Amino acid sequence: MALLENWQKVAYNEKTNKQELQRFWQRYFLVEKGVYEKLLVNPDEHVEGTVKELAEKYELSIMDMTGFLDGINESLIAPNPIDTMEEDTVVNLNFDKEKLYKNMVEARADWLYELPMWEEIFDQETRHRLFLEQRKSGTVVTGKKVGRNDPCPCGSGKKYKKCCGR
Repeated sequence: MALLENWQKVAYNEKTNKQELQRFWQRYFLVEKGVYEKLLVNPDEHVEGTVKELAEKYELSIMDMTGFLDGINESLIAPNPIDTMEEDTVVNLNFDKEKLYKNMVEARADWLYELPMWEEIFDQETRHRLFLEQRKSGTVVTGKKVGRNDPCPCGSGKKYKKCCGR
């Protein structure tokens, strides 16, 4: 069975009691934060190895490394084959800085996007711009509602109710 399946069975198990699952995620988020602190110190370093080697390098269990790889995969320059990876699969942690920051904002993971290491990567203005870009990307702006007696927006000159509103 692929590592990702095992991770998902534990991390998203609906049968697990809520308090136990909450403790699991609290512990995992601390582990995740520790890995990001190490990665962000040297963001241009080329990090590559097997899942097992990277787990040992960052002092994680294979299960925690699998969760980490699942979480960071969308932010990588070249995504890893997470669906089929095993302990001996070669993976990388080479991330796109802007994409990673925005994904952390999207996940509302303030414990990650507020890490002090980001101050060395992006200045305050850039971090603020990226934050706003990400937050606004999820905002849906709807136009003014057309009233039934208003002119039709198609430009026919008729009232909406007699044209496109039929």
